[in-house]
Amino acid sequence: MSKAAELVKGAKQWASHYGQYANGTEGAVLTVPLRFRGAWESNDADAVADVFTENGSMLAGDNQLKGREEIRAYLREAFAGPYQGARLVDEPLEIKMLTDDVALAVTQGGIVRDGAGELAPEDEVRTTWVVARRDGDWHLMSHQSSPLKG
Repeated sequence: MSKAAELVKGAKQWASHYGQYANGTEGAVLTVPLRFRGAWESNDADAVADVFTENGSMLAGDNQLKGREEIRAYLREAFAGPYQGARLVDEPLEIKMLTDDVALAVTQGGIVRDGAGELAPEDEVRTTWVVARRDGDWHLMSHQSSPLKG
């Protein structure tokens, strides 16, 4: 496959992740979970942390991570251990504009473990994303996911 054909194929795949939010402000908001997902799939702790605002937060299991550096350090360990080779699946359910520069996105999906072909029911989560526009770009302020099955 040529490089151009590969890029087109990849663009079509990622475009499908926007669901009903392909355009406008909601589409711009949704770039945050998509950037997070792309960085996660590369197991790149730096790139995931850089999606957040400087004082962003992430609830990871029982760990409330505060700030990019805590997020970065946690994910470096996780990508070297239990999340090595894992990928995310996520579909947008809702995007609500809270102000012109702050939005709440809700997605459903989860972590597909390395070697697994699909998302295991016990790994399915609903995630809330609080995103804010800073200097013209959208960044993640807060990421919190909850299991759908107890």
